[in-house]
Amino acid sequence: GQERAGQVPRLSAAAESKPMQATLRLAAVQLVSGLQVDDNLARARHWVLEASRQGAQLVALPEYFCLMGQRDEDKLAIAEADGEGPLQAFLMQLAREAGVTLVGGTLPMRSAVPGKVHNACLVFDPEGRRLARYDKLHLFGFDNGRERYDEGRLQQAGAAPVAFDWQGQRVGLSVCYDLRFPELYRQLAPSLILAPSAFTHTTGQAHWELLLRARAVENLAYVLAPAQGGLHANGRRTWGHTMLVDPWGRVLDCLAEGEGLVLGELDPARLAQCRSQLPALQHRRL
Repeated sequence: GQERAGQVPRLSAAAESKPMQATLRLAAVQLVSGLQVDDNLARARHWVLEASRQGAQLVALPEYFCLMGQRDEDKLAIAEADGEGPLQAFLMQLAREAGVTLVGGTLPMRSAVPGKVHNACLVFDPEGRRLARYDKLHLFGFDNGRERYDEGRLQQAGAAPVAFDWQGQRVGLSVCYDLRFPELYRQLAPSLILAPSAFTHTTGQAHWELLLRARAVENLAYVLAPAQGGLHANGRRTWGHTMLVDPWGRVLDCLAEGEGLVLGELDPARLAQCRSQLPALQHRRL
């Protein structure tokens, strides 16, 4: 066809003549969370406030921002009931303090199954009101003979996809391993995909950027993916590489390792232009 690698299509004269919504400032926080909840919350608060200072309107924390425990079972001790508990109160108050829409990475929420929790992503608006809750649908399993992970042992899978409206954009929620299941995003039909994650170093090195850019291109959507990134006190090493990717698959910003921020703009004009000039979403047959 007419595609050329790396080239972003120009806005047509008609598109340029239309009044478009202002760009939206996004931020993703990268952490290396440890064994102490209070310390992890302090680092999260520091970076959310810094993102706000730099003009972010939406800030997203990574998966397990509150705890990377010595054992998987440690998350059971801090699990909260829906609508109450110090972790939820922290996110609500931080959203209000920072004056941002805050995507609270994930935290453990009690499930109906004894001994299991939901890995839940909560979103709060700048007034501290909850906009959405998403429970991770797909539970990670991996065993290469040296590393073994089985999230289903202690986690209960969520029941449904979740999206919410923000500043005129449809925002789809997902968590980490969800990135390997493109059918989820077809149901969400998002203009912005959020993917708080804690990819292992092994799988992240092989697939992280590939998956993020693929989800962006096939959905013609922005992808904001805050990650855990470094060597944790429990000995686990996460891949990091927190990213913001645009609908054309371009990486707009990336932080490889360590704590910090990824910042950038969601440009509604660019989103509309990509979807207009390459209307793949309208060409779907299945």
